[in-house]
Amino acid sequence: MAMKRTREPWMKADDFGRSLPRGVGLNLLVPEIVPMESFCRTVLGANTVYSDEDFAAIELLGSVFLLHADHSYRDHELGKATAGVEPRGVGVEIRLYGADPDRIEARAREAGHIVLSGAVDKPHGLREAHVVSPGGYVFVPSRPIG
Repeated sequence: MAMKRTREPWMKADDFGRSLPRGVGLNLLVPEIVPMESFCRTVLGANTVYSDEDFAAIELLGSVFLLHADHSYRDHELGKATAGVEPRGVGVEIRLYGADPDRIEARAREAGHIVLSGAVDKPHGLREAHVVSPGGYVFVPSRPIG
């Protein structure tokens, strides 16, 4: 993997891997870390656990997901499969249960991001919006109606 990192990460990769809890995790490949990490903080209201040129760990709603820059996956099978593919994540909704769809929609619009659908009450009992991140991942913040 071709890394651009110029400093030591906050912890060793194998220590971080062992620290992750059981459950489902997301690993998103992105063209560049900075725009996606900024979107996560400013639009989604996430906390950045760690970020550098190659990788970021993002905490949101009690879960951690990971961002990996495309260049860090050059020699990985997934990196080869996603080379030149835009947008990313087609057909996948990253659902954020318990997130405020109205607030996230407003932040996304203010920052110039694509809003596929504004906050609306849905028949399945959730108020939700669909916002697109840099690189094309669709995030769906939602809360129960009422």
